[in-house]
Amino acid sequence: MTVKFDNILAAANRIHPYIFKTPLLESPSLNKKLGKRLLVKAECLQYTGSFKMRGAANAVYSLDDSVKHIVAYSSGSHALGSARAAALRGLRATIVMPKDAPPNKMEIAKSLGAEIVTYTRFKESREQIGAELAEKYNAELIPSFDDPRIIAGQGTVGLEIAQQAMEKGVKPDAVIACVGGGGLCSGLGIAVHAMMPDVKIWCAEPEFYDDTKRSIESGKIETVADTSVHTICDAVVNRQPGNLTFPIMKQHLSGGAVISEQDTLRTIKTLFEYFKIVVEPGGAIAVAAALTGQHPSNAETIVAVATGGNIEPDIFSQALNLDPYFLG
Repeated sequence: MTVKFDNILAAANRIHPYIFKTPLLESPSLNKKLGKRLLVKAECLQYTGSFKMRGAANAVYSLDDSVKHIVAYSSGSHALGSARAAALRGLRATIVMPKDAPPNKMEIAKSLGAEIVTYTRFKESREQIGAELAEKYNAELIPSFDDPRIIAGQGTVGLEIAQQAMEKGVKPDAVIACVGGGGLCSGLGIAVHAMMPDVKIWCAEPEFYDDTKRSIESGKIETVADTSVHTICDAVVNRQPGNLTFPIMKQHLSGGAVISEQDTLRTIKTLFEYFKIVVEPGGAIAVAAALTGQHPSNAETIVAVATGGNIEPDIFSQALNLDPYFLG
């Protein structure tokens, strides 16, 4: 099943009461030092702290009234979005999360009323566990990215970017978003290209987890060779792009960036310094791509999505101890 621009428009109408239209922020002082115009779509300010609320809300509010229970699997942000959307609609929620998920995300999901079931990342199949729980509870399974409802919901980020850019009289040369499984990049690509067909769409991934960039370059799905490598970007760790999202990304993405941990942390500090927003590591890497020059050549006006703000205090402390980009 494919996703079209009409599906994203329908999702925007469906989820409007349950999500926040996040601002497109700009820092004139940073732009002057960067030598380019950078606009940041602050999804870290979204309900539950990330863009994932959009896809989860679209999926939950697409369900028939006979559904009383949902099951979702997530490393964190989709868990929070699914738990909140289920609570708003009065549904039970069971969330499958890896044992190494950030404790703060687990606690927030529980506080939203979700039951948490844990598994060992990359050793157990969250898809299989989720499917078994859905059958056990006669529940609706809501995947984290490889689902048309999720893609359409995440695509509303791209819809808002295009609308807000037009309102500002801005014509972006490039839009950059982080990528894990590809729900955001695929939906965003559809929406942005429907309204601004000449804009280049670029993905950003953490070092050692660049499966989407390599997949776009090779034209086929590539996988992460060593999933034991630790990264602070837990929100975007995935073995490979989705079977549904990859063909869409292949059509809309023109390239990608690979971001080191040090550049990620410095970007978190830069976002705090210039924009006064708190962004988690996985949520910062698209902005890092813009700050480090890993973007389409000749791009002078760039929109980067700061996708989430659910950062652990110790990591935020590490970032604050570093110098931001363009200090002074």
